[in-house]
Amino acid sequence: MLKIKQLIFASHNPGKIAEIKELLAPYGIEVLSAADAGLPDVEETGRTFEENAYIKARAAAQAKHIPCIADDSGLCVDAIGGKPGVYTARYAPNRNFDLGMDKLLKELNDTNPQNRAAHFSCVIVIAYPDGAYKAFEGRIDGNIATQKTGEAGFGYDPIFIPTGYTRSFAEFSSEEKNKISHRGRALQKFIDFITAQNED
Repeated sequence: MLKIKQLIFASHNPGKIAEIKELLAPYGIEVLSAADAGLPDVEETGRTFEENAYIKARAAAQAKHIPCIADDSGLCVDAIGGKPGVYTARYAPNRNFDLGMDKLLKELNDTNPQNRAAHFSCVIVIAYPDGAYKAFEGRIDGNIATQKTGEAGFGYDPIFIPTGYTRSFAEFSSEEKNKISHRGRALQKFIDFITAQNED
């Protein structure tokens, strides 16, 4: 059985928070968001997903004096040099992802519309008050659609079609998406880790 019953997830992103809560609920772990814990936004100054996740998790762990988790994730599109990458949220004008998708589709069509290969990456970090941490990475490959489809999910889900499927992530149920998503895969590695750490 897991001894950890509550975790602070250092995020203010409602979509990410909902996914993490749903993924950890079967393990009896209550997830508090950054807002729940009274934590401010932390500037993401890292150059990789791992660096950004660590910055947020470390700040939360030092503020609350308990282990905390954070993630950083993004969409990487081959034909435009791996963009938006770590700037996925900031790539969208005013963080409006509908406008962000329009911008990305235009940039891809102007650059190399035949190469639509892309992947989502996610790194989850658990950080401890003493500065120690461990990172867990998940990835899902796919292609960028030619147009937005679906109403579920968040972010760039309506234009991402995972390999082996014909539907965008925004056409998946949350249960379906969580089984194969980059965040679901990273979180499963984290769950395996804390399960092993907490075995009697």
